[in-house]
Amino acid sequence: MSEIIAIFRISPLIRITLFFLYISLTLPLPFLSEATSAPVSPLLLWVGICLGAMALLAVLSEEVRLDTDKIQVTYPPVIRIFLRKNWSLNWSEISELKMRTTGQGGLVYYFITEAKERAYLLPMRVAGFNKMVTIIQEKTTLDTADIKPLSQPWMYFILLIFTLFLCLIDLWVVLSIPH
Repeated sequence: MSEIIAIFRISPLIRITLFFLYISLTLPLPFLSEATSAPVSPLLLWVGICLGAMALLAVLSEEVRLDTDKIQVTYPPVIRIFLRKNWSLNWSEISELKMRTTGQGGLVYYFITEAKERAYLLPMRVAGFNKMVTIIQEKTTLDTADIKPLSQPWMYFILLIFTLFLCLIDLWVVLSIPH
């Protein structure tokens, strides 16, 4: 029986920022649809917004579990059915961490197995990222000294500030629509 060492969740700053960004981009749509007599029903937009919010919250509930035998990434059941599958990888199967650049110029890392059949993305947006990487290094003896989070907290803080400004502008627009 393996013992859980740590559980890491997506950073609250990232979850809050992305949720408010979603709200600020979608919430005005039903009001604007009604005000402009758009062919899309405001009720349909409300349903879509609610479904989208539930999907976003579910995706943002990713957990990374480290135990004595493996690393495991888990999602709620509804996400596993429709969007993403859980995965786990025994520490003994990991042979290396391979760096790749993203389309935006960032760096991501993949766990490579000894069989080299699959690559598993290292979760990089978790709270306690440095602690997680330290545990990974202890369990695999891989050199993780150069691994840094994909984005720094200050980036999400700036995005949150601009998102809150956008929410205020949305509120102003919705309240100024003639009823």
